[in-house]
Amino acid sequence: MTSITTYTRKNFDPISPDIELIDIADIAHALSFLCRANGHLPEFYSVGMHSLNCMAEAQARGYSMRICLICLLHDASEAYLSDVTRPVKSVMPLYREIENKLQNVIYKKWLGNTLSDKEYRIMREIDDAILECEMRRYFGENTCEQKHNVLSSPNFDFESFAKTEKDFTENFERLCKVQ
Repeated sequence: MTSITTYTRKNFDPISPDIELIDIADIAHALSFLCRANGHLPEFYSVGMHSLNCMAEAQARGYSMRICLICLLHDASEAYLSDVTRPVKSVMPLYREIENKLQNVIYKKWLGNTLSDKEYRIMREIDDAILECEMRRYFGENTCEQKHNVLSSPNFDFESFAKTEKDFTENFERLCKVQ
């Protein structure tokens, strides 16, 4: 059996994803419950909040609504696969292949295509900048090789799962309307 049962009760195969079964309700719900850094934080901070912070940073930098949506969805595959830390993921080529395939299907569903090299670089820069803020906030350290200029004010306050899910969904709907 290669399928999982999602929040909306779909039988979803993350290895061979069916674009029709990908649901923003599943993504928003699951990411609001997933803790960043495999839970190695002094307080709960979700992948959903991280995604919202990345989207807010893209907005603060004046990027297009498409880039903002890319940043909001950049970890959406984790709703179906889970969050694997960067050091572990770096030695798991098959996992990265599965994750990239699923993430590309997610982008195709809502963006119409996969990311250009430029869009990918922008998203990674923003993801790294927010990661740097997270490391300073939670551990007082900087693990990034370069200092990133952050224009937004990332939200690290604990938000209820329901509020994070609602904020994620509302921002997704707003960004899709502008597309």
